[in-house]
Amino acid sequence: MMEKKDSVQHFLDLIKRSRRGRFKIYIGMSAGVGKTFRMLQEAHSLLKNGVNVKVGYIETHGRVETSALMVGLPEIPRKRLFYKGKELEEMDVQAIINDRPDIVLVDELAHTNAEGSKNEKRWQDVVDILDAGINVISAINIQHIESLNDEIRDITGIEVRERVPDRMIQMADEVVNIDLTADELIARLREGKIYKPEKIETAQRNFFQPERLLQLRELALKEVAAQVERKVDVEVSQDRKLRHERFLACISSSHETAKMIIRKTARLASYYNSKWYVLYVQTDIESADRINLATQRHLINNFKMATELGAEVIQIKSNHISSSIVKAAEERGITTICIGKPHMNLLQLILRTNSFNQLLNKLSKSDIDLIILS
Repeated sequence: MMEKKDSVQHFLDLIKRSRRGRFKIYIGMSAGVGKTFRMLQEAHSLLKNGVNVKVGYIETHGRVETSALMVGLPEIPRKRLFYKGKELEEMDVQAIINDRPDIVLVDELAHTNAEGSKNEKRWQDVVDILDAGINVISAINIQHIESLNDEIRDITGIEVRERVPDRMIQMADEVVNIDLTADELIARLREGKIYKPEKIETAQRNFFQPERLLQLRELALKEVAAQVERKVDVEVSQDRKLRHERFLACISSSHETAKMIIRKTARLASYYNSKWYVLYVQTDIESADRINLATQRHLINNFKMATELGAEVIQIKSNHISSSIVKAAEERGITTICIGKPHMNLLQLILRTNSFNQLLNKLSKSDIDLIILS
């Protein structure tokens, strides 16, 4: 009976995907590389070819070249909202769905909507539009991808608050990198093509430093390469594919450590376009009555983040951590286990029970790889 139900649900999911609009994302290493400019150029080309394309929301940031390209493109009026006595404008999702253009342009995918909007985030608006069967062209900077948050902070020293879950990028039918060298981007900044004159010096002193831009450029190129790999994985015949990777991230209740392991494993799974899991083995030491409420809350938040990043969360109560890890890995066909470095709680627990060697011995007899994350 359950198999029949699963089969029906699978068929319904296939129908839903076939009705969903196509999704194209322009991605870049930074503001100012020309993502919005390219979107608008494409819109003009589509319009000339008789395609019903509309502007759902475009943010020109006052850039002259970008603003000039808005001329002649039909727009769907924005929705006006009042919050704390101020009038704000947001994309009108329902108006777009009612209008039913062939293609709609939606800029700033990571944007947080104003209070009173149906969805908290613009990427959620895009999902609604796609589900309505409307094609979307959008744009995002590399620093807004959720699983890259730690790396972006290390590179820029900035904690990016507005983030988009990786599954949105993976949903895209096309991901196009808008690439510039660091020197070209800095030249655009100095020419006033990115920010107003009073902001140029500050931007160049902080975000727009060559070494930072180079690292961000590398991340953007890797992300697009990963998307190409996913496309190959879908379109290339089975007999030509490499082994199907499956990752298992093993975490403890240590908040920051768990976040790091989850995000790094998410990146690995993203690059391989593979299924992945997060395993939490709750020992007696970490039982609910022995850890404080703050730790429990962090643990729940990490489970939520893992789910949002596309993982399946597994929780096991056991004092035998190594055997629990191996058992979970074998049951789910895991190819790679990811754990933290020795100073992290999980590995300390394993070493304390003298079972780490057992884990290594067990894995040495299998095809399962072990990655120790820094």
